[in-house]
Amino acid sequence: MRCLFVCLAYIASYMLDATQGLAFSEDGISMEGVEQKSLAVRVERAFPNLRVERPLIIDHAGDGSGRLFIASQLGTIFVISGDEQIEEAPVFLDISDRVVYRDDQNEEGLLGMAFHPKFKENGYFYLYYTSTTQPQLSFISRFSISKSDPNVADPNSELILMKIKQPYWNHNGGTLAFGPDGFLYIGLGDGGLANDPLQAGQDLTTWLGKILRIDVDTTTPATNYGIPADNPFISNPQAKPEIFALGFRNVWRISFDRETGDLWVADVGQDLWEEINIVKKGGNYGWSLREGAHPFFQKPGQDISSLIDPIWEYPHTEPWGKSITGGVVYRGAAVPSLVGYYLYADYVTGRLWALKFDEKSGKVTENRPIEWRARLPIVTYGETESGEVLFTTTMSGGMIFRFVEGL
Repeated sequence: MRCLFVCLAYIASYMLDATQGLAFSEDGISMEGVEQKSLAVRVERAFPNLRVERPLIIDHAGDGSGRLFIASQLGTIFVISGDEQIEEAPVFLDISDRVVYRDDQNEEGLLGMAFHPKFKENGYFYLYYTSTTQPQLSFISRFSISKSDPNVADPNSELILMKIKQPYWNHNGGTLAFGPDGFLYIGLGDGGLANDPLQAGQDLTTWLGKILRIDVDTTTPATNYGIPADNPFISNPQAKPEIFALGFRNVWRISFDRETGDLWVADVGQDLWEEINIVKKGGNYGWSLREGAHPFFQKPGQDISSLIDPIWEYPHTEPWGKSITGGVVYRGAAVPSLVGYYLYADYVTGRLWALKFDEKSGKVTENRPIEWRARLPIVTYGETESGEVLFTTTMSGGMIFRFVEGL
């Protein structure tokens, strides 16, 4: 999440319809040869009668039920079983009494949810939230469904896996996602404020500013989870063994392409650039030596040969925006025009794009706008079990949208 008041003020200045100003500054990601023509895809409301306050997560259980789970940042998770006209979704889990959220510190709360790959057998799912136990403390916990009702979770089943102390209220990240390897991936921001004051992005002794990877199916004498044997820094005694990749500012969000297994990570910038990365094990993605593909705290003569540039970036100029909302690669069937595109948005301008990346050349070949006149701040994307993509806004009581073929 991003600062509410700054972003709402910025939205007013970005009510534009023209896709213009496409030239990026020098020494960044080249736009040469990148297709920019709008896609013939439109947006419509999903569940048009439903409102969910601050709907920050959309997910499915992968259990064949087709159910959709919507998590409010305030700490309540709702479940929908296919009724498009539903007006009030049943509560799956309510832990709002143990979740911290304030409008003036709106990067805390219930921020992440992921269902175990074997949820159908074990009933486990995982949450990332800001705990009421002490200020700026994040929990990653396992919960279980009720033994008597698969549409209700047991709030007393919580098993805390990790406690992550956050130095400030912003840049919490919080996305949880299981990879094709069965391990749980965790996206964390640098801890907050501006300019990475703790230099967390490049510091292997902290979890902050990293993508973590843990094994939730094993334990150690000290933890309720295990460390995958091939984690890249496991043999470095000075590094946190959970680290999978480093160099991130404010990860929002991460997702796996269900066809290729690629890990997509959107990272919110600070002064000038928003970025998208395809993250590899052990990779260093630059912050705070770089913002996007551009020097930030980089010193003359400093060795930056190990830093990996984003595959895509966009500037804080019209008509782009200044706060990326990462999405997913579309693998559904209802909108053929979107297959293989990474769908993302900007929270500030409310603009939508579909990005195509060519793995052979290692370059983006298309960044296609999806016209949408609402221009509402988009907070998250999610997938249904069949691969259809939804996205949400916190405005107007909290609404959910989907993509439709044709204009």
